[in-house]
Amino acid sequence: MARPLYGGATVIHSVPYYAQWASPDLVPAIIGGAMRAADDPLWSAYGAKSPQEYEWWSWRLCGMACLRMALGFWQQPVPTPMALAAECVEAGAYVKRPDGLDGLIYAPFAVYAERRWGLHAEARPQLPGSEIPELIASGRLLLLSVHPSIRELSPSPPHRGGHLVLAVGTTEDHVVIHNPSGFPGHSQEFARISWDVLDRYYAGRGVVLGNGRRRSTCP
Repeated sequence: MARPLYGGATVIHSVPYYAQWASPDLVPAIIGGAMRAADDPLWSAYGAKSPQEYEWWSWRLCGMACLRMALGFWQQPVPTPMALAAECVEAGAYVKRPDGLDGLIYAPFAVYAERRWGLHAEARPQLPGSEIPELIASGRLLLLSVHPSIRELSPSPPHRGGHLVLAVGTTEDHVVIHNPSGFPGHSQEFARISWDVLDRYYAGRGVVLGNGRRRSTCP
């Protein structure tokens, strides 16, 4: 990835952080297998009906964590992840299968984000890294498709993409992200990823979100 030319300016939006699990401090233990997500003591805050439902969905809702962060930043209501997931299933942004879940599917998600929340939303199957600084400077937040091992800066991820993070800022040398599956004190909030390192993980696609004029309310 060519290093973006951005004149050395730093723009970092003060976006609140939400993990894709109910307890951000337990993310390393859950991902590492030291505990099951179903044993998260805060599982009910997720909006799930049972620990088992929470466990199944929590591994799959990085996109809903990113949406919750964006809604909080733009002072919208912030529903539970399960409430948002149900709406996205209805909107076609998630498709449940007997053996898993398809999504987040960008185009129907963008339509949903605009209709439901009054956001400006654009699905970008091609989103070059060189465009990220200008978009951030214009007030946008970006859902970026990266390999999940970006949380540990693995030197050799097996492929790019598969996990969504929220780009909340840029510097001359870095993109600044909130990672829903990041590790506390290390790669959760305002994690700085150098542009050349980002190239190992970033699939070059995502969703651009911007603040709209209309405020929505929870039904």
